[in-house]
Amino acid sequence: MTNLSIRGLDDKALAALERRAAKEDASVNTLVLRLIEQGLGLRRAKPALTRHDDLDALAGSWRKQEARDFERATAPFVKVDAQLWE
Repeated sequence: MTNLSIRGLDDKALAALERRAAKEDASVNTLVLRLIEQGLGLRRAKPALTRHDDLDALAGSWRKQEARDFERATAPFVKVDAQLWE
């Protein structure tokens, strides 16, 4: 393995690297290595999480009685069967 020094990195860029590394629970070195490899096409970037909104039309569409009926019907699922955990 070879060491590489980066000269001319400004404080803003370093701070951004440190924030991102902390967010990803990684060291700055590990982050920089990954970013270089991704930039050179040697490693694929992890895909961003996809947000799905195809069920939004259903949100809040139950009437109060329907919600109560659902809660009552699913209430047994909240109870823990102690014998299963022995």
